[in-house]
Amino acid sequence: MSVQAKQFGTTKNGEEVTCYTLENKNGMKAEFIDYGAIIVSLFVPDKDGKLDDVVLGYDDVAAYEANGCFFGALIGRHGNRIGGASFELNGVTYELEKNDGENNLHGGTPGYHKVMYQVETSDDSVTFSRTSPHMEQGYPGNLDLSVTYTLTDDNELKITYTAKSDQDTLCNMTNHSYFNLKGHDGGEITDHNVWIKANGFTETSDDLIPNGTIVDVTGTPMDFRTKKAIGDEIGADYKPLVIAGGYDHNYALDKKSGALEKVAELSEDRSGRTMEVYTDLPGMQLYTGNFIEKENGKGGTVYTKRNGVCFETQFFPNSIHVPSFDSCVLKAGETFTTTTIYRFC
Repeated sequence: MSVQAKQFGTTKNGEEVTCYTLENKNGMKAEFIDYGAIIVSLFVPDKDGKLDDVVLGYDDVAAYEANGCFFGALIGRHGNRIGGASFELNGVTYELEKNDGENNLHGGTPGYHKVMYQVETSDDSVTFSRTSPHMEQGYPGNLDLSVTYTLTDDNELKITYTAKSDQDTLCNMTNHSYFNLKGHDGGEITDHNVWIKANGFTETSDDLIPNGTIVDVTGTPMDFRTKKAIGDEIGADYKPLVIAGGYDHNYALDKKSGALEKVAELSEDRSGRTMEVYTDLPGMQLYTGNFIEKENGKGGTVYTKRNGVCFETQFFPNSIHVPSFDSCVLKAGETFTTTTIYRFC
């Protein structure tokens, strides 16, 4: 296995963007760019060995500079939502960008998916790194961060996040890839089947901010402990689904704290593809692309509502305001590291 590099274009600021390609012995291929450390493409064999690109995305840099849907994006410093777009740490209140009503979503400006990264490569991996300076997006501390994408011969895309700060700060990085196992141009994902190892999900306010309550999924449309199609109950008259316009919820994973375990599975019958999700984090956001509206994507494809599904591993949203949730606070000098694996079979 080796890494291939090619030009991908130029940002509006004149920065040259490079695309890096990993390919394993099975022909599976993953492509990433150093603008935003973004996953651009993921070619996976179907039951007959035919390769299709199973992640939504764009063909050029200009589209990724807009990218309001966060296609393929590295998310940080704090993924998901923080209520009131502010938090207190060590007696100091930090104000964040209100980019989701009165709340903060996915860190703020500049998004981690809209900056350039330094690159290191090995035979089977690409590492993107940078320093997020003190008070970038409103967060304290100079944060040295990296994300390593590794492609294995077991058809695993392994994502390893590492960070260290010189001050106490928040750190909750994730990836926002949208998957469609029929291919990125395969249309709605409501026919995909999902299993999630979770007995509960985090209840939210009407603006999707967790309030600290974990709701038992038993007897609700949120229950994926037995595998079912996304579309089976996505339109149910159930308040959490009505509020979010579909699935956009954090699942409290049923797993040992800190252990890397299989927590979810996605499959699609026509292609025969299955994707397994592994994480060492306590939560995972299931998001069914409820807010995609006529996005001009790869190869002339126009993406619309529910054309992709996300499995965003994470600390629980709004955990800085909920003491009962696992903390996303990263202490000065300590190393944050977490791993997510998307395995195709």
